[in-house]
Amino acid sequence: MLPFDINAAQNIASSQELGTDSELLAVHAELKGRDPQGQQFANVLRDTIDQLLNGEVTGRYDWNTLYKTERTHAGTLVEINLQRHFEFTDGLAMDYRIAGVEVDCKFSQRFGGWMIPPEARGHVCLLVWADDYKSRWSAGLFRVREEWLNKGSNRDAKLTVKSDHRNKIMWLWKDEDLPENILLHMNPSDRTAVYSLQSGQSRLNELFRRVQKRRIGRNVVRTVAQQKDYMKRVRGNGGSRSALKSEGIIIMGDYDSHRSVAKELGLPYPREGEFVSARVARRRPHHLGAPHTFLDGEAWVLATPADLPEEAPPLPSHTK
Repeated sequence: MLPFDINAAQNIASSQELGTDSELLAVHAELKGRDPQGQQFANVLRDTIDQLLNGEVTGRYDWNTLYKTERTHAGTLVEINLQRHFEFTDGLAMDYRIAGVEVDCKFSQRFGGWMIPPEARGHVCLLVWADDYKSRWSAGLFRVREEWLNKGSNRDAKLTVKSDHRNKIMWLWKDEDLPENILLHMNPSDRTAVYSLQSGQSRLNELFRRVQKRRIGRNVVRTVAQQKDYMKRVRGNGGSRSALKSEGIIIMGDYDSHRSVAKELGLPYPREGEFVSARVARRRPHHLGAPHTFLDGEAWVLATPADLPEEAPPLPSHTK
């Protein structure tokens, strides 16, 4: 006889129970239908964290530098920004009404730390987690039941989900990639080099010089430049593209033509609001087999350490 696995048995029982909750299934289907891969959801979380950091004004990039009141406000901002993006109807008793179902939204930067208020008992909760240090996020649906909650001593009588009952969460997206906070995760010595420069343009040039072959989001550019016209600082005509051209560095943006160049070179392509920089060189015999792209009528590859800097070619026209 095979040994009895109580955890597996509980998971099966939980799956069967979740599968009979018509409201949970309806909300799940609605959200997955609107955002099958979760990319929109992930972008809202990225933008919300960046909104809290307010890098353009403060220069901050690290969650730990937020004030306690700002961290407390994070849940409200996630709730508001999700509703604004997906245009959820206001709920009567809870935050939203999705697929005709009352849904409360709870965010935590600590997995499992969702604080559920007494008035949510019996309702469906959208539980959201995002961690900027791990660059991961999750979102799932949970039917609030008394027996599945920890007994809390919180002054607002808010409770958390018992760890043994997290298998009652119907996951929409679990442990997915959160768009990376480059400033938080880049090499500390490179970050110091960037921030040691006085002007926003110089800092931005150094960022694209030191952080190559990785996606750099618009908010990172905004935080480093700390100028209202930060996007202008990336472009040619005096921006980083012009400044780094003599070093052979190209900066691809979120245009279809630029994405094609990135893909042909084997680089991550820039998503909406992102850039990718890389040093390139004209293709020569020692580049045999390397991915290449045609720019300005010539074949170009990613430069190797042995390749001396040469002026970068112009990128294709901006088309989306």
